[in-house]
Amino acid sequence: MRKSTIARKTNETEIAVSIDLDGTGKHEMKTGVGFFDHMLDQLARHSLINMKVTCKGDLHIDSHHTVEDVGIALGQAIREALGDKKGIRRYASSDLPMDGTLTRAALDVSGRAFLVFRAEFSQGKIGDIDTELFREFFQAFAVNAGITLHIENFYFDNNHHLAESMFKAVARALRDAIEIDPRMSDAVPSTKGTL
Repeated sequence: MRKSTIARKTNETEIAVSIDLDGTGKHEMKTGVGFFDHMLDQLARHSLINMKVTCKGDLHIDSHHTVEDVGIALGQAIREALGDKKGIRRYASSDLPMDGTLTRAALDVSGRAFLVFRAEFSQGKIGDIDTELFREFFQAFAVNAGITLHIENFYFDNNHHLAESMFKAVARALRDAIEIDPRMSDAVPSTKGTL
């Protein structure tokens, strides 16, 4: 049962995350940041991870703490649900086209946290979220999930497509990387024997 529930409470946010890695992409997001909820919907739907995320954050200040802390909690949930990582494929990548936009995500579920983020937005906000917060989300997510994550945008036709292509590319790569490999279902995918 590759499931996890994380509760995280600080002076800035109160978050609850529940996931099932072997789901169908069923999702329910309530962070108070509409466009961010839309991106989390994409992450769940295209990774096939069932995901429920609720967050009460200090949105009277801005959405920074909400976005970053959801990344922390979601990363922790992924790491916990993966357990010893036995049987996973571990590596995956996805080139995600979205109209005039192309973004690649490549990842290694290695236990070693690292982020390479090569995407530059041409505007400061999309809907109710600052575009600089997408990097903050993926940084928090990668560190807490123990994932090496590379995200690179090659070109884009608008900022909405850029953001959405990142989340969908990460979702598709994550789906492939955490899938159980039927040829190696009892082995940890590392010559060390552990991840």
